[in-house]
Amino acid sequence: MGGEARGPGPVEVEPMPGYWELLSRGSSVMLSAWRDCDRCGLELSKQTLLDNAYFTWTEIALFFFCAFLWTIIRKGLTESLFKPLAQWCRLLPKDAAKMPESAWKLVFYTMSWSYSTYLLFFSSYSFFHDPPSVFYNWKSGMTVPTDIAIAYLIQGSFYGHSIYATVNMDTWRKDSAVMVVHHIITLALISFSYAFRYHNIGILVLFLHDINDVLLEFTKLNVYLKSRGGGYHLINDVLSNMGSASFSITWFWFRLYWFPLKVLYATCVSSIQSVPNIPFYFFFNALLFTLLLMNIYWFLFIVIFVVKLLKVKEVNDVREYEDDDARKAAEELLKDPQAENNDNDDAGHHNLAQRKHVQNGVTKDKYL
Repeated sequence: MGGEARGPGPVEVEPMPGYWELLSRGSSVMLSAWRDCDRCGLELSKQTLLDNAYFTWTEIALFFFCAFLWTIIRKGLTESLFKPLAQWCRLLPKDAAKMPESAWKLVFYTMSWSYSTYLLFFSSYSFFHDPPSVFYNWKSGMTVPTDIAIAYLIQGSFYGHSIYATVNMDTWRKDSAVMVVHHIITLALISFSYAFRYHNIGILVLFLHDINDVLLEFTKLNVYLKSRGGGYHLINDVLSNMGSASFSITWFWFRLYWFPLKVLYATCVSSIQSVPNIPFYFFFNALLFTLLLMNIYWFLFIVIFVVKLLKVKEVNDVREYEDDDARKAAEELLKDPQAENNDNDDAGHHNLAQRKHVQNGVTKDKYL
């Protein structure tokens, strides 16, 4: 591939580009690379894969072991901690069914994002402040630092587990099929970026995405908790509103601003400048652009949610219902005269809590 070669050592930090510079310069560099690419055939691509991809059998075994281990840990925490906690909090049945999923994901993403934050801001790596540096001194088959290898093992095995969990353990939603595709693409990016030693840019990608999952699951848990015990809890309502606002802002800032301008610019422009014949240039950028399109797709859910929130006081997760049956059931619940006169305290509390749950804003559920 063509491209202006850059010296192997670090240079002065480049200012972050704008969207126009990403589009204009990125498209120009990619078009030039395509025209100059004389080794893009299938046979040569296969040979490039064999020459540059590095995995050991130990690493593969660790991946499958840890993916299985995440599944066992989740099941164990769900049965021994999350479900008893939901019962202790007296959550509504619908919320109690979904609470363990959110609690598990909050625990994992808080841990994973904290670790990537440590690597980027409290170690010697300068990838966030100087994204082009992810390709300085890159060499095929170079040694992956242990701290980054650990991050890759944690994240890769988790997404391997998540493909299974989305189908067999999580609540199925309208975008669950897209979620499976997302997990497959993410796992492909993690696996190939590790094998081709693009681990530096991978850490930056993980950091920019995991923060939204932390805020999302925090928000959902507080939505569930605000109606616990059949009552209304203001603190959880306030926290859920704060979490929802923070989630929306950080989604745009991290995934639609920093991700394209830091990551995509580095992979489209800086990579080929530092390593003119960098392998699988188009393949990795295609995966990253697909990830960007998915981020835009899910951002539309957020926009729809915000618009509904501004227009009406009753807002449902736009992905929760496949048809009108659930909506009709909710409307009947609000109109049910017998529920108001029920002499049974437990049933009365349950119906009152359900009506409050529908009236109070319904579910700020999962957008991703």
